[in-house]
This record gives sequence, C-alpha cells and structure tokens, in this order.
Amino acid sequence: MNAPARAVGPADPVEPVEATEATEATEATEPVGPVGATTFLVIAKEPVPGRVKTRLAPEYTAEEAARLAAAALADTLRTVLSLPARRRVLVLEGRPGPWLPDSGFDVVAQTGGGLDERLAAAFAGSSGPTLLLGMDTPQVTARTLAPVLAADAWRRADAWFGPSEDGGFWALGLADPDPALVRGVPMSTDRTGRIQRRRLTDAGLRVVDLPVLTDVDTAADVDRVAGQAPGSRFARAVRDRANGVVG
Repeated sequence: MNAPARAVGPADPVEPVEATEATEATEATEPVGPVGATTFLVIAKEPVPGRVKTRLAPEYTAEEAARLAAAALADTLRTVLSLPARRRVLVLEGRPGPWLPDSGFDVVAQTGGGLDERLAAAFAGSSGPTLLLGMDTPQVTARTLAPVLAADAWRRADAWFGPSEDGGFWALGLADPDPALVRGVPMSTDRTGRIQRRRLTDAGLRVVDLPVLTDVDTAADVDRVAGQAPGSRFARAVRDRANGVVG
C-alpha cells in the first residue's frame, strides 16, 4: 500500500470485460450470498493522471497509468461486492468515478495525515470483524479471500494478514478494529509488512496469513499481475494499451 496523493480530476472510464474462469466472482455487479459477519474496507484514491501509479513511468504515460489504476480499482471493488459482507466501505481520497458499482458500497472520505493515520481512521470508523484491502492487487478473487469468509474465520484468528512481495501488505483484517494497531507503523517501505505483523503479534493477537501477492507498482508488476488474472478489467486495460486502444 502506497501513501495516497491529492486527487484533482476524474479518471477515464473503464469498460467491462467478458467474464472468464480466471475472473471467478470478480465480474459480479450485485452482492451474492447471505449477509456476512465481516466489514470490508477498500482504501483508494481517485485514479487521476499524474497522481497514481507514478512508478510505472517511463514505460507508461500518466494517462495510461491512471487507466490501469482505474481498472485495478474496479476489479477490487467488484470482487468485494461479490462477497457476503456485513458492510462494504470505499474509503476514498477524491471523487467517485465510473469504476464504482452503482450500489453495494458506502463511500467515506479519507482523513488527512500519513497513510498509517488514514488506515487507523478507516479502522476506527468500523466495528466488529473488519478486513481492509488496497487498490493495487486486481488479481484478488473470492477464492483468495476464502479463508476470511469461512464460518470459523474469526474464531481461529484475531487478525488476518496479506503480505505483498515488496515487503508491504495488501490486506489487513482485525477482529477488533483497534486503530492503535496500525498507527505509527512506517508505510511504503520494504519493512512495512514485517513491522505491521510484529505489531499484531506483540499485541498478543493470533495472526493467520493470507497468500503473498504482487502489488502493481512497476511496469514488470503490470505484466505479471495481468497474466495472473487474464479475465480481469486490469488485464483488458493492459491488452488494450498493447493494441493501441485508447480510452
């Protein structure tokens, strides 16, 4: 998870893509299944050119990077929409765009401060079991999150932790969403995940790990993640760019 930047304008629309087996539940547009026990938070920023995915340069222009970010966010939101949930919340910096489903999400503004403060505030606004996701892992599916959805998920774990390959984390679940468990953790470093996980265990929590995933931060990450989720909007955006399709 990288620190959000101030949003200044809308992103390009993201067109839907034909569903394939690789998309699993990511193409759903309405919630499915019973109401669940878990609140899902997605922390994101509006995909504005020059404000998102800046590390994709110079291979990608600012506009191309913003289109990829919008597609990744759309995939993430639709995966969460497909899950049984107590509540679904988009914790957003900026304005909603066409990547937001028509229904199923509450949208709340991010607070100020560093990323740790923003994550802490997001947890502080929740109650009961809560799982927070970023917008950089469009390959996440219902299958990826299946352990958190199990009937005994919150009986066998006080915290769920999704490590990323770059040393950060892509998901953090807390049975009791105490903001103090996040506040003060240094973000956007190759030690962030290790420090955050230790914060949880030092607090006496039973921590269960989710799969290690690749965040989309660099041009190499783009191709790798698109290959892992070929039916996703993100992969469609990558293919469109390669084929010279704009918008």
